[in-house]
Amino acid sequence: MNSDGKPALLLIDIQKGLDDIDYYGGHRNNLQAESNARKILDFWRNHKFPIFHIKHNSTNPNSPLAKGRPGNQFKDIVEPLVNEKIIEKEVNSAFIGTDLKQQLDKLEIKKVVIVGLTTDHCVSSSTRMAGNLGYDTFLVADATATFDKVGADGTKYKAEMIHEVELASLHNEFAMVINTDDLFNIIKEAQQT
Repeated sequence: MNSDGKPALLLIDIQKGLDDIDYYGGHRNNLQAESNARKILDFWRNHKFPIFHIKHNSTNPNSPLAKGRPGNQFKDIVEPLVNEKIIEKEVNSAFIGTDLKQQLDKLEIKKVVIVGLTTDHCVSSSTRMAGNLGYDTFLVADATATFDKVGADGTKYKAEMIHEVELASLHNEFAMVINTDDLFNIIKEAQQT
C-alpha cells in the first residue's frame, strides 16, 4: 500500500441479525472479528480516511437482516457516525445495485480495505468484485468471520475451514489477505515514505 491517495474502508454487513447463530448454522469462527473491525474503524476515523458502512437488506422476509427487522441494524461496536457513508444492498456484492463504485471513483479511491461478515458470502463477493474492478484490495482476515455450512450432500463444513479456504482462494488473486496488525504496519510504513 503506497502513499498515493487515501485507502477506503468497507465494513461489510456488520449487523445485529448476524448474532443469530442458530439461524446461520449453529457455530461461528473468529469471535474477535468485530473488535478488530472496530480497531480498524478507529484508525480510519483518526486518520480521516474514507469510510463506507455496507448494510444488507435481505429480500427474504424471514431473514434477521430483512429491512425493518431489529437485526437489520448495524452492531453498536461499529455504529456509523453522522458523516460516514452508508451503502444499502440487496445482493451479496456491495457493488451490485448500489452507487459504491461511483462514490469511490468520485473520491479517486484506488485502494480498498475490506472487513466484515461473512467471509464466504458478502465479503468474498465484494472482494472479488473490487479486485475485478481494478481496486488495490486488502482483505483483513482477522476482521471477518463465517458460519458452519451444510453442503448439497448433507456434509457439514466447519466455519474455520470455510473461512481459511475462502481466504486462500482470494489471496493474491483478488486481494492481499492480511491481519489487522499487518494493515497498520503497512499504512505506517507508507506514511513514512
